[in-house]
Amino acid sequence: MGTMNGAQIMAQSLKQQGVDYMFGIVGFPVQGVAAEAQKAGIRYVGMRNEQAASYAAHAAGYLTGRPQACLTVSGPGVIHAFAGLANAKENCWPMILIGGASPVYQNGMGGFQEERQVELAAPYCKYSHAIEHVNRIPYYVNQAVRHSIYGRPGPVYLDFPDDIIRGECEEEDVLEVATVPEPPRAQADPDAIEQALSVLESAERPLVVVGKGMAWSRAEDEIREFVERTQLPFLNSPMGKGTMPDTDELSVGAARSTALREADVVFLMGARLNWIMHYGLPPRFNKDVRVIQLDIQPEEIGTNVPAEVGLVGDGKAIVNQLNRALDNRQWFYPAETAWRTTLKEKADANLATVQPMIDDESAPTNYYRAFKDIVEWLPDDAYIIGEGANTMDIGRTQMPNVHSRHRLDAGTYGTMGIGLGFAVAAAVVNPDKPVVSVQGDSAFGFTGMEVETMIRYNLPVKMIILNNGGIGGRMGSTDTPARGEPQPPGNLIYGARYDQMVEGLGGKGWYVDDPADLRGALDAAMAHDGPTLVNVVLDPKAGRKPQEFGWLTT
Repeated sequence: MGTMNGAQIMAQSLKQQGVDYMFGIVGFPVQGVAAEAQKAGIRYVGMRNEQAASYAAHAAGYLTGRPQACLTVSGPGVIHAFAGLANAKENCWPMILIGGASPVYQNGMGGFQEERQVELAAPYCKYSHAIEHVNRIPYYVNQAVRHSIYGRPGPVYLDFPDDIIRGECEEEDVLEVATVPEPPRAQADPDAIEQALSVLESAERPLVVVGKGMAWSRAEDEIREFVERTQLPFLNSPMGKGTMPDTDELSVGAARSTALREADVVFLMGARLNWIMHYGLPPRFNKDVRVIQLDIQPEEIGTNVPAEVGLVGDGKAIVNQLNRALDNRQWFYPAETAWRTTLKEKADANLATVQPMIDDESAPTNYYRAFKDIVEWLPDDAYIIGEGANTMDIGRTQMPNVHSRHRLDAGTYGTMGIGLGFAVAAAVVNPDKPVVSVQGDSAFGFTGMEVETMIRYNLPVKMIILNNGGIGGRMGSTDTPARGEPQPPGNLIYGARYDQMVEGLGGKGWYVDDPADLRGALDAAMAHDGPTLVNVVLDPKAGRKPQEFGWLTT
């Protein structure tokens, strides 16, 4: 038996616990950690910014079902990665942030990049701890993984001081720990299962809302059986999209506002009544709405609106319980009802409202006309990353998903800058599937240098920028003010050549200022074996269809 250092023990512990990917930026004191991770069989992806690395880590955790790692240097490197910790916490996605730290013996002396990292990380994650002994590294990794995926998933932080990274111990002294098994799939009270079905049977205007919690629990087969048997209309949340196919005839995504406002019973499956669901309150919801709520976290039941029935536990297990209870009921929602007619008429009216924009061949183009070609071009199995204000919001309505966990966007926290980190993660974890990132020009600017990461690793991400020269709905002039003159706060360079930026780094780019040329550029981008960017110039006055309610209306 020989000796092992902290970096070696960390790498082998992570691999044992199912960590297959590590995203980060090396420097003092973590260079050796990345090298040992590679030796242990972990794929290390060197990023250009710690924020993007932390975004990639938790997207990879969501896609794989196990927490994946982000590695940063001490002090500022850890602080930069807190953006990913916070986003992962609000999105309920797992990741492990491993932060280098100044040596323990220098604590309080003003060491290089010394910071109170454990304390500062704690509010953004489920578990935050400093590693204090070389031989106990496996224990801390085990604890971190367990906290990350048990109960409601989320991020964790491990502080890894320089003298622990370089410290050595005898192999026989390294603490042996078990591999953390998959989380137990807790079932709901059988009486609550029967009560939930009785409430659904009593509804005149039922609605099932499928959230990303169901995508995380891998419940798509069970949910599809449930919806097919009950014939209930359903609405996917933004990242629940694909758990039930958006193209299913029972989807009411095209009549979202009406479905939420007029439903008398809402079955929340792994979705929260937060701002995305307008808190469950009027005028976006019926003031007398009855709620059935399925969630893995007991404290979530009844948040903002009392739940008539609470189903606490794992989504996959509980929907399977519902399906088995239906064996004794043989009940389904009728095909011909006033509720179905109302939803169909509203969906048709919404389509008629946007159809003129879809058909508009004017140059520069608008969002809906651009999405027409994008949707026809998108492969069914593509991972779709959406980011930006209008780009993401309109894209949610126009780009359907038919597979679970294939939509990644700003999510619960509304974080801008996630796009290219998520795209890198999707391409690394699923190298045989197309990855398409559709961003606004403002969103692209947050982490645009990750294009170099994609090119360096030859990740064939297909990027599309819908470029209106501003933040959100620009609604301004296409002229760039003269030097020294004041600019609107949301102003960016109109028509900026992001395609040339990609070309300069070794990728392929296309500049599209006429919608007639868009489909050809998209086809050429998909055919290219490597990263590509299609830069689509928009009319700066282009926007969404008129909204019935203002943003964040309660």
